[in-house]
Amino acid sequence: MALQWIDKMLTLPDGQQIHAMHGTHSAGEGKPTLVFLHEALGHIRMWKQFPEKLAEMTGCNALVYERLGYGESSPITLPRADDYLVPEGERRVGEVLDAAGIEDVILVGHSDGGTITLIAAAVLGDRVKAIVTEAAHLYADHLTLAGIREAAERYQTSDLPERLARYHGDRTDLLFRAWSETWLRESCHQNMNFSRWLPDIQCPALIIQGKDDQYGVPEQVTDICAGIGENATALYLEGCGHVPHLEAESSALAAMAPFIQQQLD
Repeated sequence: MALQWIDKMLTLPDGQQIHAMHGTHSAGEGKPTLVFLHEALGHIRMWKQFPEKLAEMTGCNALVYERLGYGESSPITLPRADDYLVPEGERRVGEVLDAAGIEDVILVGHSDGGTITLIAAAVLGDRVKAIVTEAAHLYADHLTLAGIREAAERYQTSDLPERLARYHGDRTDLLFRAWSETWLRESCHQNMNFSRWLPDIQCPALIIQGKDDQYGVPEQVTDICAGIGENATALYLEGCGHVPHLEAESSALAAMAPFIQQQLD
């Protein structure tokens, strides 16, 4: 059965608003909701049809939302704090779930959203039944920084701003700077390490990365799995770069759907 999507503005305790799309169907009753956490330049529409396909394959409802500063959510200002991902995982995810009236979840996070997923899973405990990360970062490695520098160059010399503006409109420059300038700030990338949250993740975890990911070394996956322990499973996807759910959609669905189904049985 196809999902019925409702466009929502969720009000957080501090009064800021989060734009979300909540997809439900009859099969989702009593099951955890799939919650999708986007990348550093992400947007609800940039997920394409992936959330709906995964929800229909697993029988779960889905929530896709835009973090503060993105899409129709409340704006942010610069400079962004070095540890900007920490409050997103420690506090904001839980606030969004509360505002949406959702209790049990399976988090699906890409890139920055993957890192936020790791932090949130550590903090929210039994509320998180499982997690799936794609291209999550535990630290800033040499590929990460080289990839961001290359993207910053393309932003100045190609049509990248126009392509991003299809999603971000007049927020495009601010969001690109919030990503590139923050990660390339020496105080940020030298001190970035999210390892301390991993031992507190008790739920099953599927940790995915494309074999050709231009923003992360393979050790990102093995180090995340080592930190979580026996509940974590590593998966590298062939012929895939930084965005598995778009670059290798069939393989990503084929891996995620049975993993999620196992948690529902």
